[in-house]
Amino acid sequence: MKKLIQGLSVFLWLGAPWSWAAYQELDAIVAVVEDDVVLASELRYRFNQVARQMQASNVQLPPRDIMMSQVMERLILESIQRQEAQRRGIEIDDETLTRAVQSFAQGNNMTLEQFQAALQKDGIGYRQFREEIRQEMIISRLQRNLINRRITITEQEVQGLLNSPFYKQLFSDEYRVGHILLSIEEGASEAVVAQVAVRANEIVRQLKDGADFTQMAISSSSSSTALEGGDLGWRRAGELPSLFTEQVLAMQVGDIAEPIQTSGAFHIIKLLEQRGAGMQQVEQTLVRHILVKPSAIRSPEETAELISDIKVQLDGGADFAELAAEHSEDPASALNGGDLGWSSPGQFVGQFGEVMSVTPINGISDPFLTQFGWHVLQVLDRRQEDLSDEARENMAMEILHKQRFEEKQQEWLKELRDEAFVEIRL
Repeated sequence: MKKLIQGLSVFLWLGAPWSWAAYQELDAIVAVVEDDVVLASELRYRFNQVARQMQASNVQLPPRDIMMSQVMERLILESIQRQEAQRRGIEIDDETLTRAVQSFAQGNNMTLEQFQAALQKDGIGYRQFREEIRQEMIISRLQRNLINRRITITEQEVQGLLNSPFYKQLFSDEYRVGHILLSIEEGASEAVVAQVAVRANEIVRQLKDGADFTQMAISSSSSSTALEGGDLGWRRAGELPSLFTEQVLAMQVGDIAEPIQTSGAFHIIKLLEQRGAGMQQVEQTLVRHILVKPSAIRSPEETAELISDIKVQLDGGADFAELAAEHSEDPASALNGGDLGWSSPGQFVGQFGEVMSVTPINGISDPFLTQFGWHVLQVLDRRQEDLSDEARENMAMEILHKQRFEEKQQEWLKELRDEAFVEIRL
């Protein structure tokens, strides 16, 4: 959703006149998805939203019919997942949603009021935005609950990764990879698989001849990242799907690998960019914090005032440990004066780790918001530390989990889609 904010003040792309006239008056049903429907207004809104994001990123818009098909497929998958979440009783309450939106605004260096004004300027209703965030959180929670059950990691696999010649590279450079997924229907005949293989080879040939990867992904990929041009974003090698990690490590920027076949798909990858990071050691920070959060008897506004008052007291020389013991609502650290011990940024949610990284030794941060509530932290010291055996094993476990999650996520989404009743009427 951050692209939404990056696209503020960009005019809606409407292109040539649309054939929406019949739909605009009645808001017709364009797809039936199990017990739900997709309306023309939803399709139109999401289409324009995606187009605006592409323009903001200077991505050439694909042909309208191809883009509409991709948007429709995304809406269908979202509907299937929302219904599955509803059947399982997965909800996001208003308080949790408010904290997430506040954190989102802060991540864009805005107050909540500035954020609302920016949305309004871009023609986006605040309530509508909140509901979009709520649905994203519900789907994310559903996926974590169900996909994690499919993931098993053995001690042998962890040790195998630690002993791998690629291990150091997993923690060194970061890679930005483009990915095109060509799905194969379950139980497909050899002839059908051969047809998909021919199509995959033809796409690789066109890409090597200079075709635009983003456009090819949008028009051809059945991956959930198709509308982002297949861009998987910046990742360390260990965070890439394991089925093509080794190929990426052997590629040069701009290289396009030959199609990679799995049981249910062909994968086409391109190394878009690479950058170094050099993690032979990990920087650890000795940090302590105070956490306060809204409750039934304390509103979000009152909570923000409380953390501001605590910051004023700290700036005035008040004892951090005493204030943590008195006010902090982190039970694991409050009785220890807020002490979190020696920590690395990756142990915490993004905003906390970022603030910790930029706060100087003996410095006290300004109040900041995360999904857990309002924090103020103090950095007491820093050190460079070789990774302990336990830390290495934990990181290896995390790497394997991320790899498996993405692989299982694609399998799970394909199963949901194949098993759902969908009737497209547009």
